[in-house]
Amino acid sequence: MSKRDYYEILGVAKTASDEEIKKAYRKQALKFHPDKNPGDKSAEEKFKEVGEAYEALCDPQRRAAYDQYGHDAFDPRRRGGRGGGGFHDPFEVFREAFGGSGVEDIFEQFFGGGMRRDSSGSDRGANLRYDLELEFDEAANGCEKEITLTKPDTCDNCGGSGAETGATRKACPLCAGRGQVITARGIFSIAQTCPRCGGAGRVVDKPCRNCQGTGRAERTTRKTIRIPAGVDTGTKLRSAGDGEAGVRGGASGDLFVVLHVKPHALFHREGDDILYDLPISFVQATLGTELEVPSLSAKVLLRIPAGTQTGQVFRIKGKGIKNPQGYGWGDLHVRVTVEVPTHLNSAQKAKLQEFAALCDEKVHPLSQGFFEKAKRFFK
Repeated sequence: MSKRDYYEILGVAKTASDEEIKKAYRKQALKFHPDKNPGDKSAEEKFKEVGEAYEALCDPQRRAAYDQYGHDAFDPRRRGGRGGGGFHDPFEVFREAFGGSGVEDIFEQFFGGGMRRDSSGSDRGANLRYDLELEFDEAANGCEKEITLTKPDTCDNCGGSGAETGATRKACPLCAGRGQVITARGIFSIAQTCPRCGGAGRVVDKPCRNCQGTGRAERTTRKTIRIPAGVDTGTKLRSAGDGEAGVRGGASGDLFVVLHVKPHALFHREGDDILYDLPISFVQATLGTELEVPSLSAKVLLRIPAGTQTGQVFRIKGKGIKNPQGYGWGDLHVRVTVEVPTHLNSAQKAKLQEFAALCDEKVHPLSQGFFEKAKRFFK
């Protein structure tokens, strides 16, 4: 069977320039590329034919020989030259245009190599986030909590390989083993991860029946998380390798546990310190007393001196929260509120009136000083 004229195959005139031949070749190669015509034998033959034509005409010496002798120029039986047929890479034009780089190398230069995977097609599993609620005491003192996770885990049937026992691997029929499919967009081509092999370039003839070749299966697991003392809302704990299992044997992702601490009925946290509001009676504040106050560990004895005022704060050192970075303990701050009697009987009122009659500025120095300063505003 006689071969078609190479110029006719590329759709150019015999006087076409090298650039016109290159552009025509690129257009025809993209049109008949196997990735765009899967299973089309006719397109595959035309793709080979286009490659053979371009190989003959892209080199000035070979083109001159073809112009003089036709197809006989490449028949080794007639002219000793090398054969021109075969499967020519349609993206050779890109390698020439970019100084020898293939289309994969060009994408790697511009996008940091993110398109490539390892030869097994394995992918690292995704990280997971788990929001965990804690009681105030659990966060302050530390504890252990068991959590339940439902996530993609390593398939028990294939051990993460994605293949049945005895299965073999072969080149992916969709991407011809490259791990990428290439789509033409005008004069540009876009390479994307092959959807058939996931970028591995190879597929197994017998995928695992349990995980359909991914190497992963959904599973519910329990995990014990150790909560260090002193954590607070927003603290993020990392459990390496406890995220989603990798695809086809890839490394597992990590688990990040984000903590949320419930408010306490008595204490308010301020950094490593805790604040406690203590109500005392009028008599206790006036005469002074000793009271037991709660802390995170045990009750603490607090001495209230005579004449204590509302809002006065007493510090109990080292009875706060442990610093999670190991810088000691915070303090307990006790803020006093003096309660004023609201329901008095006649005898109680009489005693207070008697007390008031005995009072002078020495008894209430703050209020007496205030009124002295305020006199000028009432003149």
